[in-house]
Amino acid sequence: MSVFRQFEKVNRELWVVFSLFIIAAVMNFVVSGGRMVLAFYTLPTIFSAYHYGRRHATLTALASVLLVVLLVWYKPEILQTPQVRFRGDAWLDIVVWAGILLVTGYTMGSLYEHKDKQLNELRETYTGILMILRQFISNDKYTENHSYRVSVYATKIAAQMGMDSQRIEDIRAAALLHDIGKLDVSRQILYKAARLNENEVAEMQEHVSKGAAILEPVGGSLRRVLPIILAHHDKFDGSGYTPSQGENIPIEARVIAVADVYDSLTSDRPYRKATAPYEARETIVQGSGTEFDPKVVDAFQSAFRKGELEMPAFVV
Repeated sequence: MSVFRQFEKVNRELWVVFSLFIIAAVMNFVVSGGRMVLAFYTLPTIFSAYHYGRRHATLTALASVLLVVLLVWYKPEILQTPQVRFRGDAWLDIVVWAGILLVTGYTMGSLYEHKDKQLNELRETYTGILMILRQFISNDKYTENHSYRVSVYATKIAAQMGMDSQRIEDIRAAALLHDIGKLDVSRQILYKAARLNENEVAEMQEHVSKGAAILEPVGGSLRRVLPIILAHHDKFDGSGYTPSQGENIPIEARVIAVADVYDSLTSDRPYRKATAPYEARETIVQGSGTEFDPKVVDAFQSAFRKGELEMPAFVV
């Protein structure tokens, strides 16, 4: 699949033109009504407009017209039927069809580019909102940049696991917002240097459900990350905040759980100093199968060995 995608990026037009020849070869034998053949030559233009935009759609439409003209020139019977012989007026049909096809390709391609531009603007707005929310979450020296670092670690781990771009984006968003519920947690508890008592632990654990409650009215893409945020403190063996375990925990939450603990271990906290990265890695590995999903831990180790979990100094 990766080889196909790389080749597609190198030469998209080649696939479109190749599809024209496939259509010409198949339809000329399958379709008995010659005039119906023209309808099939619109398919590559529609496909190109939907996936590649105005320029590719217009070029594809032009290629379709040229190919039909060549086929009819050398094989006039392609548009003949037993009732209708191919005469000069049939060229007018081809000219009209060609004009409609070119306009269709240009218009549909323009609509695609307009839609793509709007999606990019929405994506930029979405990212900006995430950044603003992160600033509210990380409003003290101990948690500053924590959510951002967790998002970086989590997306690196997810990439190692071969997840698609949509799932990685959901992981990134959930990681940026996973501690938003701490906005409603007492500052005294967050800053406390000593061990939390039972009541304080219970209040701290409520930050998960409080975070989901804050985000629930938003809807849209952020609603998809709610189950991830709700489960990011669940453990693989079921000993976490909720009894969920194993595959019942969303894979995105299992990824964030590893990233969250790794960043917590390697960052200064009110009650302890940061742990060295190699020691933190050993802690993660020891928790494989109990606290963490073994598959996620394997991906974490792979990213760690490649140096992908090293964080620039300005966000540490």
